[in-house]
Amino acid sequence: MKTDLGDHGDMRCSVDLRQRVVDCVRSGGSKAEAARRCKVGEASVYRWLKPGGVAYKRPGPQGPRKLDWEALRRHVAAHPDRTQAERARQFQVSRHGIWHALHKLAVTHKKKDGLPRARSSATETVPAPAGTVLSPRQTARPYR
Repeated sequence: MKTDLGDHGDMRCSVDLRQRVVDCVRSGGSKAEAARRCKVGEASVYRWLKPGGVAYKRPGPQGPRKLDWEALRRHVAAHPDRTQAERARQFQVSRHGIWHALHKLAVTHKKKDGLPRARSSATETVPAPAGTVLSPRQTARPYR
């Protein structure tokens, strides 16, 4: 069952509105009446009446980041051949955390072993046997 919550249905309520609702209830009004007047849900009124309920807490991590990005950049410069999993063990974070930091720092590393690549046999052409007459469409084709 969806109720009409007016202008506040799909958005976060301002701290000012929250405080007015709490003040209304604390001055003797009922929670249901305060919710109706301010067009908010009753559950919100109960939540805002709890200690610290009026202040909005932004979702997500609140503390400092565990991974020092500059230390990671220095580690990459000093040890360019290490994998993300090895770096994750070194910094005691997840491999995805290392991937995210490297992505944000725009650090990429293409492994090059310095060896020339062998030609694939799929692209080598095989000549027709001696004495074979080929039409123009039957020129030497790649052997597959």
